Amino acid sequence: MTSTPDRATALQRLREWHITAMGLHPGGSNYVFVVKLEPSPASDEDQEPVLLQDEGDGESMLAIYKPQAGERPLHDFPYGTLHNREIASYLLSEALGWPLIPPTVVREGPHGVGSVQLFIDADPQANFFTMRDDCLELFAPVAMFDVLVHNADRKGGAILKSADGRLWSIDHGLTFNPRARRRTVMFEFNGEPYPRPLMDSLQRLKPQLREGTQLGDALCELLDGHELASLDNRVDRMLNDGKFPVLDPNLNVPWPYL
Repeated sequence: MTSTPDRATALQRLREWHITAMGLHPGGSNYVFVVKLEPSPASDEDQEPVLLQDEGDGESMLAIYKPQAGERPLHDFPYGTLHNREIASYLLSEALGWPLIPPTVVREGPHGVGSVQLFIDADPQANFFTMRDDCLELFAPVAMFDVLVHNADRKGGAILKSADGRLWSIDHGLTFNPRARRRTVMFEFNGEPYPRPLMDSLQRLKPQLREGTQLGDALCELLDGHELASLDNRVDRMLNDGKFPVLDPNLNVPWPYL
């Protein structure tokens, strides 16, 4: 497995480096591409859309590209907004300090504007179901974040384990829409108290959501007014309730589970 660049380096490369090769990621319901980023543009003979391996030499980097044009219509999410929800989730996680979401930007790519997220070289055998018995407490920030952003698609495979043992939360396109049904596989947290340190950081987040703040203004560009108001209301409700809501494992579940 290759090492993960630091946040600032990753964000700079994601924004500025050229997409020189790409390949379609298997298994996605929308069009998702693994892309190679390099500091120099590809030559004309290198324009074929093939997936290249990251040599790990610091002169290239892999990322996940989700173009707006590749989003399929959904009955419970406005068309063409999923890439914005990916970056909104990343910005919110950065403000909170949890959970760990790979650096993400919105930029132009070969198929138009979309989200571009650092590719995590992860253990292919690790997912929520294989890890929960050994370290369930480590998933609490992910589960609590899903309540905050109203995640409608928390699959077991949407958590990655990198070589250094860190857990990364991915796939945040189906978030923030209060009209959607929240879906998750993490029913172990039903009714459990929110961890105190996470509650403290949630309290500190509250003023950052106001218009005129860096985070508040950024979210205004990505989400509509109704979604922002619902986010603010969820913060208040979480602080008042102090515990995870109880969800129905027969109703509030994604498909497929993994």
